[in-house]
Amino acid sequence: MANTNLTPEEMEAGLGEKLKALRLSKNLDQKTLAERAGLSVRALRNLEGGQGSTVKTLVSVLRALGRHEWLNTIAPIATINPLALTREAQPRQRASHSRRTRSGA
Repeated sequence: MANTNLTPEEMEAGLGEKLKALRLSKNLDQKTLAERAGLSVRALRNLEGGQGSTVKTLVSVLRALGRHEWLNTIAPIATINPLALTREAQPRQRASHSRRTRSGA
């Protein structure tokens, strides 16, 4: 999913495949995960199949899989303000030119 040329549908399908792989790695069937997430099996199937879903369904599945912290990586809040850095920065110091002395010969 790192390719920026993917369509939204392709990205959605890729996300669904990753969620399905995560579910299977935890040895859960769709019915069990759907129950834990408080969803219908159909909603989970749609999410995993990349066939359209809601944010609520995605969040519920991530929580049930123990991966809700992943949502924090979508739009992290900047802890450093670049504008503040320019105001607090020390003035730039320039290197002095080397002085050449002429030897009179």
